[in-house]
Amino acid sequence: MHNFDFGQTVVTGGAGLIGSAAIWGLNNLNHKNIWLVDWINSLGKKQRNLENLQFEKSSEPDQFRNLIKQNSIELKKVKTVIHLGACSSTTETNQKYLDDNNFLYTKEICEWCLKENVRFVYASSAATYGDGSSGMSDLDDDIEKFKPLNLYGWSKHNFDLLAKENGWLDHITGLKYFNVFGPNEEHKGDMRSVVSKAFSQIKNTEGMTLFKSHKKEFKDGEQKRDFLYVKDAVNMTIWLTQNNKATGLFNLGNGSARTWLDLGLSIFSALKLKPNIKFVDMPEILREKYQYFTQAETTKLRDHGFKSELFSLEEAVQDYVCNYLNSDSKLGA
Repeated sequence: MHNFDFGQTVVTGGAGLIGSAAIWGLNNLNHKNIWLVDWINSLGKKQRNLENLQFEKSSEPDQFRNLIKQNSIELKKVKTVIHLGACSSTTETNQKYLDDNNFLYTKEICEWCLKENVRFVYASSAATYGDGSSGMSDLDDDIEKFKPLNLYGWSKHNFDLLAKENGWLDHITGLKYFNVFGPNEEHKGDMRSVVSKAFSQIKNTEGMTLFKSHKKEFKDGEQKRDFLYVKDAVNMTIWLTQNNKATGLFNLGNGSARTWLDLGLSIFSALKLKPNIKFVDMPEILREKYQYFTQAETTKLRDHGFKSELFSLEEAVQDYVCNYLNSDSKLGA
């Protein structure tokens, strides 16, 4: 596994949170033969994510998609594709756009990779599990029972279902990322993590807000999430990419659910400030589709041999706040 030859590696969504961190992780392995695919000419805030990264070429998604459709000679050196590019907005309502951008685009790249014997690793999502009532196990082959709560989740789930139906999951690897946060997410606006949002809130007002609970079995702030630091997410992603035998769907999470209150207190602790947390009503639009509990079962990943220790929530928040947010730094070599 450790002799894995990445060859020319395509990273789609390469300027985003996990994509840019994946390039950073590859650079740390002294791998620079990277083809970054993202909206380079309209990146705006994302541009800063690329400041310290090393890659050899770049294309916009439409250009790359056309190369795939034509089976262009330009692709002949590609040996690995890490497909992270997608619309990740859980509130996106344009189903036609999601079907094309998240489902069809993934299908086209996957089919090309299988035909050309190229290693294909792609981002699925923990959103495919819906409200969690059917469990959140990646050991479960009965993925048809999962019912996502939003169109984004369905766009990811539909590709997982297709990959299973066609037998592709025996040859490719799908990554079900849980709540990933960390440096290089500032461009995400309202979709960025609570750590990033709260940091700005606390700097401006000395306090932060969390959503009230609208379920009686959960107290305010005690809704739970599996928070995964982006450095751990990338470590797992690259490890799985190198392991050709690790095929199928894998949960990528910390494996331990923590409360939003834990997260908030960690931020104040990192800033050495007295906690000041207020609870506000959750917008009506989110209430019916809100996940109150997520926790990755990571047995499958560990059973395949992944041994690395993970950041605790407190360690991750400390690193993110002190080494990145406070100094306005990005991941880099």
